[in-house]
Amino acid sequence: MGVPPQVASATSTFIITFSSSISVIQYYLLHRFPVPFAAYFVFLSIVAAFTGQHIIRRLIILLGQASLIIFVLAFTIFVSAISLGNDRGVGVANMVEKLERKEHMGFENLCYRS
Repeated sequence: MGVPPQVASATSTFIITFSSSISVIQYYLLHRFPVPFAAYFVFLSIVAAFTGQHIIRRLIILLGQASLIIFVLAFTIFVSAISLGNDRGVGVANMVEKLERKEHMGFENLCYRS
């Protein structure tokens, strides 16, 4: 499509940040947002983002292929999609079951407990 990998990566990161921020606001307004839990994951995400950016930058310099960003992004999305099918109350399988039974699909607790 002619889009440089850095631009594609930045665009997808912005969209992910925007959509996740909206979800955080919705959970907070519904009083289902554990602030200490979220702060812990914000810290971990920031550390992981900087670490990943450093590693990818080194690999691009070493290999000379900026398209590595696209492959890493595609792999991450693939792993995320596969992991949605777990049995803990979230995921594609749960959504399909609720659609078939015509159940309520509103917001549930962020930290699912059985």
